[in-house]
Amino acid sequence: MNEPTLQGIGDYNGLKGEKKRVVRAVLLTGLLLGALYVIVSNSYVGEVHDRLPVHDGITAVPFNR
Repeated sequence: MNEPTLQGIGDYNGLKGEKKRVVRAVLLTGLLLGALYVIVSNSYVGEVHDRLPVHDGITAVPFNR
């Protein structure tokens, strides 16, 4: 099996038929999965039900020497 070279690799504009459809399907699938991930991750932000109450904040961080 030969590795493709830069001279042998066709660009997207040269693709025709089934190869062009495969490239479009892969790109569209990636975009849809990315959008779905963003929607799902944003819908669960702020709905933490097991949060521990903290009454005192950190006022100063001591330096270890």
